[in-house]
Amino acid sequence: MPDIPRSTDALIVGAGPVGLTLATVLADAGIDAVVVDQAAEATNTSRAAVVHARTLEVLREIDLADELIAQGIVVPRFTVRERDRVLLTVEFTELPTDFPFTLLVPQDVTERVLTARLRRAGGAVHRPYRLVGLDVDAGGVRGTLATGETVRARYAVGCDGMHSFVRERTGIEFTGDSYPESFVLADVRLTWAEPNDQVILYFSADGVTVVAPLPGGRHRIVATVDEAPEKPSLADVQALLDARGPQANPARVDEVGWSSRFRVHHRLAARYRAGRLLLAGDAAHVHSPAGGQGMNTGIQDAVTLGHKLTAVLRDGAAETVLDEYEAQRRPVAEEVVAFTHRMTRVATVGAAPLRGVRNTALRALDWVPAVHRTMAMSLSELASRPDPER
Repeated sequence: MPDIPRSTDALIVGAGPVGLTLATVLADAGIDAVVVDQAAEATNTSRAAVVHARTLEVLREIDLADELIAQGIVVPRFTVRERDRVLLTVEFTELPTDFPFTLLVPQDVTERVLTARLRRAGGAVHRPYRLVGLDVDAGGVRGTLATGETVRARYAVGCDGMHSFVRERTGIEFTGDSYPESFVLADVRLTWAEPNDQVILYFSADGVTVVAPLPGGRHRIVATVDEAPEKPSLADVQALLDARGPQANPARVDEVGWSSRFRVHHRLAARYRAGRLLLAGDAAHVHSPAGGQGMNTGIQDAVTLGHKLTAVLRDGAAETVLDEYEAQRRPVAEEVVAFTHRMTRVATVGAAPLRGVRNTALRALDWVPAVHRTMAMSLSELASRPDPER
């Protein structure tokens, strides 16, 4: 276990994509930051696999967009289907951005690229260090680790997920609810007839199933079920695709490389700042995986917060600048939580008459260009950037 600094400008708790991005922005600005993570090693599974256009724009600010694109698969469209019937197509090719597509890249690859970038900037991740205490006084914060060591910092940022220790210490409310369904998550090898230039969302009475291409000839499967097994098997995933996927040319699951189950919440922190303690990523907002926006919103949080902390810590700006972070980013998360909740509820309509109405409405909307643009701007999160038409 490497020695950990006793003092720093910013203590960042959590070394996922959000914490790594924040630390890199600060390191590039010459600001000292200590990143601690309780895991002994970085994520080695693919989990979050979608990187949207707006996220690539902000990652370009730290010279990472091109490197990440080289590691992934460029996907120019999403399609919504019921079995073989296409209900709605969302094209990204006409988006007002240098990145008119969605990038599919496993989270472990994203974290590896971010970690290497942080090292090039002179930063590091300290593992495994679990934060067990966080005290605030007029001069800063003192983080106490399970080892008994302490780190003194001017600010602490919780990038430590939905069960954030930092958020618990702030007392900030994390309001919302949980979806009754559980989710199957699996990376598989498929034999099927569909091209790998799209993410497909299959709507059915039993729930929504997402099939997305990944590098190396794999596919990501995400599906809502009433009660998912702890570790979904090949037979479990095959049954989902048999019941919900294409019928004319059924998909065959040849191998399951990794699988898991999880439950999803839709929650939003009442505030993003409590004095010297701040929140980013899943510590501040969690929502349905429909659209793959979770990690994206968090990375964008990190870049914005990094700029605000730089203004205060390096440039001498007033602490009130940090309040601008919440003012800019919380409305974005609020919209993402609402948008993904609507998508999930529409996708999981159970009653046959309502499904018929939904499908008819979606097919009608598929002929309306404005609907395509609105959906593409929302999914890509370009609608939330300061100049959405740029």
